[in-house]
Amino acid sequence: MSELATISTPVRNPSSTAAAAMQLGVDSFATAFGKDGTATGVSDTESLRHLVERIELADQVGLDVFGVGEHHRKEFLDSAPAIILAAAAARTKRIRLASAVTVLSAADPVRVFQQFATLDLLSQGRTEMVVGRGSFIESFPLFGLALEDYDSLFAEKLDLLLNIRANEHVTWSGQHRPALTGQGVYPRPQQNPLPIWLGVGGTPESFARAGTLGLPLMIAIIGGYTHRFRPLVDLYREAGRRAGHPPEQLKVGVHALGYVAETSQQAVADFFPGYAHSFTKIGRERGWPPVTRASFDAVNGPQGALLVGGPEEVAAKILAQSEALGGLSRITFQMDVAALPQEKLLSSIRLLGERVAPRLRAKSVLKT
Repeated sequence: MSELATISTPVRNPSSTAAAAMQLGVDSFATAFGKDGTATGVSDTESLRHLVERIELADQVGLDVFGVGEHHRKEFLDSAPAIILAAAAARTKRIRLASAVTVLSAADPVRVFQQFATLDLLSQGRTEMVVGRGSFIESFPLFGLALEDYDSLFAEKLDLLLNIRANEHVTWSGQHRPALTGQGVYPRPQQNPLPIWLGVGGTPESFARAGTLGLPLMIAIIGGYTHRFRPLVDLYREAGRRAGHPPEQLKVGVHALGYVAETSQQAVADFFPGYAHSFTKIGRERGWPPVTRASFDAVNGPQGALLVGGPEEVAAKILAQSEALGGLSRITFQMDVAALPQEKLLSSIRLLGERVAPRLRAKSVLKT
């Protein structure tokens, strides 16, 4: 997978700052699988219409953010996330609309900025970007890029994107793209600056880079145990402190796999079959072992990264994850990896907004 921001009043404790402003949301990769993990029986046209309906419902039930990823694979329909988010902008009023993530290594930062600045104008200032290198590599040959340039492409393009965000007229040069010599980049977004988060996986260099740049951090934690990321989060905060960024600027969010049903038993029964199919298939590409019910139960346990359960259980686990990481500013659920039908996804979004969010607000950790 595949950066965002809202700055609050400075306080001394960075952990309490993050907790006081926690936001709850949903991410989607516009997945095109169905119950068997291969086909939905629904056209691609209808799948995208369903996705926009889910974003509209998330807005109605008071969730804070909806993110759409970027992939270039047959099973996902999100190769142009800004277009999907623009459709959602016309049907929503308050929810923030984000990428999750923009695969910046394989994109032209000028065009990316123009697309999301336009989306920001259409949404009247509700747009955010989470930029990263992505978890798949199909975009490299697709766009004529060399995989050995994986890190240098991202570092250079992030530098250009931040330069464009800061300057209407850009003077910049690099290795992978022709130089800019004072050209204007338009349109300019309504928000100044346009929020950009850095989406990361598990490499210390990525955490340190986000801290040094003072960018909010969005961590994709899709397996294992959440507390194991604490040293990396501490590295991020320390790098930010050393670079002179105030604690309230160093926001930490988590992108997690999750799903909510009326009961924990129902949530697991709904989510596990599609999850197991999807991750076993991906695992064959990456050398992972097949998913078993025992391995699923382990990562869905008290310290595991999965957020699959009833509203009370999921709310309690979010609180525990926030404490384990020293305070979170945002947590987003990626549900459609489990190939669930539209009615179940809509029900889960409604439960997040109507049952999970109030429990977190009662603990004074969720932004109102």
